[in-house]
Amino acid sequence: MRPPIASLVVLLLVVAALTVIGLDGVHAEQVPQAVLNGEQQIAADTALSIRTTIDLEASTVRRTAGAYPATSTSTPATALKALTWAKKGVLGSALLDPHTGKLLAAGGKPAPLAGVNVARTASGHGAIQPRLVMSGGTPQLLYFAKVTLPTQQEEANQVPSRTERQWLLVVSEALPALTAFGDGRTAEVLDARGEVLATTAHGTASRAAADSGLPAAAARAANGSGRDTDASGSLLGTTAGSRRTVAGWSQVASATGPGDTDDLGLVVLTSRAVPTTTTAADYSRFALEAAGALAGVALLLGLALHFLVQRPLLRLYLSAGRLARGATEDAPTAQAELYRPVPVHGFGEPARIGRALESLRRQLLGRSGPQEFPARRGPGYRALAVAGVLAVACWAAPMIFLLNRADTATAVPAPVLADQQARTEIAAMRIRQSLDQSYTDLSDAAASLPGRSRAAQSEVLQHVLDDHTRYRSLYLLNRSGGITLRVGDTPLRTLLHVPGGGGITTVNTSGRIPAIAAYAQVRAVKNKASAAGVVLFGEIDVKALNSILPRPKLGSVWVTDRGNKVLAASVGYRAFQSLPDSGLARLARSTRGAPGTAGTATSAVLRTSSGLSVDAAAPLAQSGPTARLGWHVVTAEPAAALQIPAVQAEQRTMLAGILGLTVGAACLGWLHVVVIRPLRAVAVLVERLAGADRRTVLHPVNHDEVGSVTRSLELLRQALAERDRAARDGHAAGPSRFLRENTLQR
Repeated sequence: MRPPIASLVVLLLVVAALTVIGLDGVHAEQVPQAVLNGEQQIAADTALSIRTTIDLEASTVRRTAGAYPATSTSTPATALKALTWAKKGVLGSALLDPHTGKLLAAGGKPAPLAGVNVARTASGHGAIQPRLVMSGGTPQLLYFAKVTLPTQQEEANQVPSRTERQWLLVVSEALPALTAFGDGRTAEVLDARGEVLATTAHGTASRAAADSGLPAAAARAANGSGRDTDASGSLLGTTAGSRRTVAGWSQVASATGPGDTDDLGLVVLTSRAVPTTTTAADYSRFALEAAGALAGVALLLGLALHFLVQRPLLRLYLSAGRLARGATEDAPTAQAELYRPVPVHGFGEPARIGRALESLRRQLLGRSGPQEFPARRGPGYRALAVAGVLAVACWAAPMIFLLNRADTATAVPAPVLADQQARTEIAAMRIRQSLDQSYTDLSDAAASLPGRSRAAQSEVLQHVLDDHTRYRSLYLLNRSGGITLRVGDTPLRTLLHVPGGGGITTVNTSGRIPAIAAYAQVRAVKNKASAAGVVLFGEIDVKALNSILPRPKLGSVWVTDRGNKVLAASVGYRAFQSLPDSGLARLARSTRGAPGTAGTATSAVLRTSSGLSVDAAAPLAQSGPTARLGWHVVTAEPAAALQIPAVQAEQRTMLAGILGLTVGAACLGWLHVVVIRPLRAVAVLVERLAGADRRTVLHPVNHDEVGSVTRSLELLRQALAERDRAARDGHAAGPSRFLRENTLQR
């Protein structure tokens, strides 16, 4: 019985110490760590958008060059025009001889090729990564691709030459458009030296008010972290009055090995001025008071169990052993033990066993006969264990449910809530860009179909499907809704009525998988049977959308339709299910603006069954092919995952309460299993023995105090059985003699 009691006291004191350590470590800083982490993640999200745009543009240039139907008679001028006519963002372009660097053709503004070793650039195998160059003080990106021409043949014998002709395509474009989200935020693109290449501001932010030392500090931090990872971090700037500049930086580099942006050395820097915290949050006093209360409960429980359980049970153990010796030994000192009354100590089971032992003593001396004990009994040790658990629960329940509860309105700093909204808008932008690109690629494919044969159309669609893994299938629908040509998987569902124009649409409203498709009209060609298919559909794999949504410290992300039904998510979901919380649905509905408008983003702090949650919602698009969908992006980040002092205090207070209640219940449950429950069984057996039940053998189960009492009671049962047998046979012998003879015979 000692280990459970000692463990209860020691572990409760350990929980008290952990309460002091945990809550004493919660302090409110001038700028909460959650604000710094949020700015870091916003910079990382912005860098991801720029990296995705550059990677996409580089792959588009290479894909266009690889798909160009060059012939041996193609001229550089016609080839350059065909390769760049559909690209709107091209500042300049050129075709070069990859061996000599000679300019073969040029278009637009002259491409800034100074400092570019053309021969060395084109000599490597595989894709050529973009270059960052300066032209007239303006940064530009150069994209490269090799244009392979058919092998020239000798006119005389038509034997193929071993010399392969190639041109090097160079396309110069401006840096991707930089967008700042969140009122008062400035976003900048830096080079490896910390020079500002591009900047933009949102709302009341201005570049002049930004901290001039932050770009250099961000560049140094990025250079120190390596250039082949998407490293990011946060910085603190200068203080102006009651506000301080908070900045986040992130490299524009691939996170999964070599990529098109690794050698550019670009760094994204975002910054904004946030109000500093003036009120200090100190939980030391509360921690000491809570720990002192738990220590008091632990000591009181230890004393109560010592005096009410341990000491009575030890005395019972001594009394049972004394009676067993008196009943089984012939020594005069042992026989004298039978004449000493059995003291009754405590209450409950020890008291019941003590009274039964006194009855057995009197029966051994022949002073009384069997005694019946009442069936109804008072509270026992089980009630004591329950009272102990309730005593610990009286301390733990307020810790879990009442004390240090974070206020929904004030616990989460306003900058943290604004950061969640800004990151939700960035997530909506990524989804929108992906869908817009799907529509653009499909429109380009549809523009190349008219006038081609069915086999040629199938070949074009197969190339598009191979180059763009976001599509599940590509198919042509005629005016009656029938599929006339298909490549890829079987469509999940098709539209019965062919829509006009082009855009993004949902094909189904129920089922296991949402069917989302981009569609574009195929221009009809007169007197051509190949014009039977009038609309080209590209069914978008919902897994491609799901893969865009997860971001560190953004929480759960859902894409919902106009009716707030889930179409895609960063977590497990069922297609077309409702949002997991009604508060999220209300938040999504609140983003809708006046009729005819796309609405605005919004955010709120909600209390759910699992605690506070920082949530935000943003409309998917205000223009473009996705504007008519009415979709939303909804995010929910548990406040417990953010380093907010009020939330940390609530979380650690609840944890202390849970630990205390668990320790109390576990140790008292242990005491119940090893002591109380066996003792209750012994009490029932000894009362039966005192009531003339001599046949039930008492088997000791454990080698502890209760087991020793059980062994002593078994000796008493055998002595009483011999006494009763002697009385029936008419023998006048003491119980010890018959017990000894019986033992010798065995």
